[in-house]
Amino acid sequence: MTIINKNINNVFYIFVIAHLIFWTLIPSLTNHNLPLDTIEALAWGSNLDWGFNKHPPMSAFFPEIFFQIFGPQDWVYYLLSQIFVIISFYYVFKFSNEIINNKILGLISVLLLESIYFYNFTTPEFNVNVCQLPFWSLTVYYSWKIYSGKEIKFSDCFLVGLFAAFGFLSKYLFIYLLASIDLLFVYLIFFKKKRQFDFKYLITIEVFLLVLVPHLIWLNNNEFITITYGLARTGLEQSSFIDHIKFPVIFLLKQVGILIPFLILTWLLVKKIKFNFNFQDKKLLFLLAINILPIILMLLTSLITGSKIRTMWMTPFYLFFGILFVYLVQAQVNLKKLKPFMLGFIFFFFLSPVLYTYVSISKDNKRTDYPGKEIAIKTQYAWDQQFDTKINIVLGDEWNAGNLSYHLKSRPVWEGFVEREKLDQLKDYMCLDNVCVGSR
Repeated sequence: MTIINKNINNVFYIFVIAHLIFWTLIPSLTNHNLPLDTIEALAWGSNLDWGFNKHPPMSAFFPEIFFQIFGPQDWVYYLLSQIFVIISFYYVFKFSNEIINNKILGLISVLLLESIYFYNFTTPEFNVNVCQLPFWSLTVYYSWKIYSGKEIKFSDCFLVGLFAAFGFLSKYLFIYLLASIDLLFVYLIFFKKKRQFDFKYLITIEVFLLVLVPHLIWLNNNEFITITYGLARTGLEQSSFIDHIKFPVIFLLKQVGILIPFLILTWLLVKKIKFNFNFQDKKLLFLLAINILPIILMLLTSLITGSKIRTMWMTPFYLFFGILFVYLVQAQVNLKKLKPFMLGFIFFFFLSPVLYTYVSISKDNKRTDYPGKEIAIKTQYAWDQQFDTKINIVLGDEWNAGNLSYHLKSRPVWEGFVEREKLDQLKDYMCLDNVCVGSR
């Protein structure tokens, strides 16, 4: 058994290393410029704060660390994104080994994720959605430790609070996972009375709030701009009565569409899918809480408010779907007949990189085709003809100005949009289209 477990672990590591290499190498070779959200994060990172006009700070923090180490090398930020993905895969795998009493099935529950395009095709673009992934998996893993342990450990409570705060500081939608886990604990403690309240639970809340304090102060000082932006993205202000029906239906249809490859791969694993729900099953309750309940809460949000749920917002929601499905059908899996499943997995594993390569090469009007480096060279040349100072400030939108901030050797700080007051504070400045560069 030890040899089998070791072999399964080796297969898992081969899988995640292959995933990392493929999804770092392919966009590095086929893209001319970094994607929009990554450039945006780097623009924010050049002027780090406890929040930005669109999102909390975490998605800018990590790219800036990598920039300080590696500088403007595109492959580094594709690698950063894949590091976040495989960390989440690792904790999904660890969690699967505690839920499913079979190493092979635990591995399969992770391999299933390759059929969900959130975890391959969209991952080259490091953004707030990718930034949530490791913290989502870590929060779930250590919440499970608290949920399943005979004794509640201080360290587990501390880590849940810490990773939950990091997830929330990546994107506010992380609250849907936290609400789902909290609802499960409230249900078990106060309604079913199957657990006793332990004051160590408060450690989680205290750590969570303590980490958030600087961001909450920033929010208050900046008129809650990130929340305003998030609400605007839902179209809430323009919603009508029909939107309370239309958008939830669209949301459900999109989720089914996203899961079609996943369901096909599951069907190859088990030809006749028969779910056996036992709501007295402690493990199943937890799996439903972390997989189904966040989606239900999202659906209710759309239903009640009439807001539009954007597809990419659901990126971390399906991380543990493989474990849920394998757990439900494990009795029907014949481990001697895994060939169709493995062929299906290999197909999906290579399909996404092939499609990504095709789209990247065949289409020439994408953001990743933007001549950011060339524009930076021309800007630097024009500046040098007029001034002998160094460019250390760039003004404009996150895309155009962000590209200059990233590509110029002086790494100018992005300080928001072009305004007369900001220009008057500069010693020298030069404006091209909607972007201005300058020095203090």
